[in-house]
Amino acid sequence: MRDWLIHIRRDEYSSLQAQIREALVSAILDGQLAQEEPIPSTRKMAKSLGVSRNTVVLAYQGLLDDGYLAAKERSGYYVSDRALAAMPAKMAKPPTPEEEKKSPIWTHRLVSHPAEQENISKPLDWQTYKYPFIYGQVDHNLFPLAEWRDCARQALGKRWFGAWTNDTWAHDDPLLVEQIRRRILPRRGIMASDDQVLITLGAQNALYLLCSLLVSKETRAVVEEPGFSDVRNIFQLKTDKVILGPIDQYGLQTSEALNDCDIVFTTPSHQFPTTVTMPLERRLDLLKLASKRDFVIIEDDYEFETNYVNEPCPALKSLDDDGRVIYVGSLSKTLFPGLRLGFMVGPKQLIDEARALRRLMVRHAPNNNQRTAALFLSLGHHDTLIRRLHRAYRARWELMGQALAEHLPASARNPSFGGTSFWVEGPKGLDCEALSEAARANGILIEPGRIYFGGRPRPRNFFRLGFSSIDDQRIEPGIALLAQTINGQLGAQAAAE
Repeated sequence: MRDWLIHIRRDEYSSLQAQIREALVSAILDGQLAQEEPIPSTRKMAKSLGVSRNTVVLAYQGLLDDGYLAAKERSGYYVSDRALAAMPAKMAKPPTPEEEKKSPIWTHRLVSHPAEQENISKPLDWQTYKYPFIYGQVDHNLFPLAEWRDCARQALGKRWFGAWTNDTWAHDDPLLVEQIRRRILPRRGIMASDDQVLITLGAQNALYLLCSLLVSKETRAVVEEPGFSDVRNIFQLKTDKVILGPIDQYGLQTSEALNDCDIVFTTPSHQFPTTVTMPLERRLDLLKLASKRDFVIIEDDYEFETNYVNEPCPALKSLDDDGRVIYVGSLSKTLFPGLRLGFMVGPKQLIDEARALRRLMVRHAPNNNQRTAALFLSLGHHDTLIRRLHRAYRARWELMGQALAEHLPASARNPSFGGTSFWVEGPKGLDCEALSEAARANGILIEPGRIYFGGRPRPRNFFRLGFSSIDDQRIEPGIALLAQTINGQLGAQAAAE
């Protein structure tokens, strides 16, 4: 056993026993250990790693039970025959020029090219940055990990073994559907029956399902400008008749863009990305226009829980008397985005078709996640978390506003009634793509706003600052350093001119 095969880190989230097991399994499956090569004894391994011998014994015993190791009397531990049989085949050699000629030309066979679309990109290692003004991530210090772990333990217990192990085809966890109907939707003024709710793999999955069902080549779809780039991309995969609906200080305008359309996508609670809130009067005007012009509305209510100035305005869906609004919600902003659980609410006929389409794609969301989330809601942990997030986010929202007013007073900002981000219009001539790179070098993460615009030419002086995952104490210093970075970039541009 070579010394370099195993390294453990005592600050890792996984246990020492799990790290030892993982390292040995990787060494076996990667072919780093031959069958005739003995594994160090538990005593020797414990001594070399500086851990308890009992920890190593438990790790080895687990590998014995699972067939990775075999124990030979008076000889020690070896790689088992079963483990060698499970080893992946060696990597194939690259194809020869003759073989490549026989391969299909995939670029000619693809009927669409989503990889060519411009998408939002965020660094996976955002937590390593000192000032992560990144949107949509979780502050781990605010999340009730113990309560979530307890719900996961209950969900995975024998009592509900069948609920999370069975293939339920097109059906959702009835407890989660009930909790969404009873605890989440009433806050938005929405009343729905079980057959009007569909669980999805996040709001994004819901939007794709709706686009697949409602959008054809001839469909005229209105999206907000600026707006959610992903939904614009989804629509553009189905139709080239995507219309950009202008935004003002009250959200989507009821303008001429809506006069000849089939479907409208809007984010009225907190417009994405400007965060402006659509007032009640405009919501009613939009619904009247939908009835008059015979179009349907997709309402993405992605951040309805975070309003710090006024009482939340009722959801567009709650004001809809004609059944024209399809409501899309998500648990990502209050729980965590990695959960990938969302939902849609609409007429039964539409939900039935969406359920059938989802069955063809993924059948259903993972049952264990559904039941864990359902228990988290039913036991009141979600309500407690919302109150905690509301207090924390309001404090950060105020700190962000104060810091921007102090360090970037010349930058225009749309009125913000809540949410977890600020939309900032920088000075004319500011290139926020270049600013993002310069800021990153200083440990600051921001989101350039150019991608949120569908029109051409796209303005380059907008950017977004999220505050859901940054510590309160780092907000003001981060904004101050960002202001210095902006001034440095503008100064360099002026000198170059």
